[in-house]
Amino acid sequence: MLIIIPAYNEQQSIEKVVSSLREHAPFADCLVINDCSTDSTRMILRRLGASYLDLAFNLGIGGCVQSGYLYAAENGYDIAVQFDGDGQHDASFIERLIEPILAGDCDYAIGSRFLDGAEQGFRSTGSRRIGIKLLSGLIRIFAGVSVRDVTSGFRAANRRVIELFSREYAQDYPEPEAIVAAAMKSFRIAEVPVVMHERCGGKSSINAFRSFYYILKVSLAVMLRRFSAKGVN
Repeated sequence: MLIIIPAYNEQQSIEKVVSSLREHAPFADCLVINDCSTDSTRMILRRLGASYLDLAFNLGIGGCVQSGYLYAAENGYDIAVQFDGDGQHDASFIERLIEPILAGDCDYAIGSRFLDGAEQGFRSTGSRRIGIKLLSGLIRIFAGVSVRDVTSGFRAANRRVIELFSREYAQDYPEPEAIVAAAMKSFRIAEVPVVMHERCGGKSSINAFRSFYYILKVSLAVMLRRFSAKGVN
């Protein structure tokens, strides 16, 4: 199993993230994808002796995560877990997240803040939750799959999904589109209740000003991906 940790200027959180993964997931390999950080992220990783991949250019979250999937595909990993470098994800839930994949019940598992058993964690702002609900409804309509926490970046994929994402992965705000891409290939998708926390530091790529743009862009991308799939069929 490979844990893919995208990181861009996460000097305030990356040491805590690496330490937590070493404690709660010693059975997995961890790879930090350093997306041309301009702060001390790389220096901290070197000091910790952590495995990391330095990207030659800043690719953004989509290219950063896809680099991890490409590494997983080329090195024969059976499961890949996405785990953010900002401290929001809880490493103690990794075993729960991969359970349905290990049991053969799904191909792609998504850690959800909005299922029973996840009530005590951080759930984002009210406006963000409204946007998530809108995207969830669109994905249910256009992809035929019900996922409540469509923007969650805490996910696990089996070998077949790893192969798909190593070839095809949205580059800008990719989480909702990745669900559609997996659904269009008839992969089985499941949600698993997890607890999330507020980010330890740094800034989210989605601020209040960009929220409307985010919802509009991702909604159009979801619809276009669905119509493109119909055209291929």
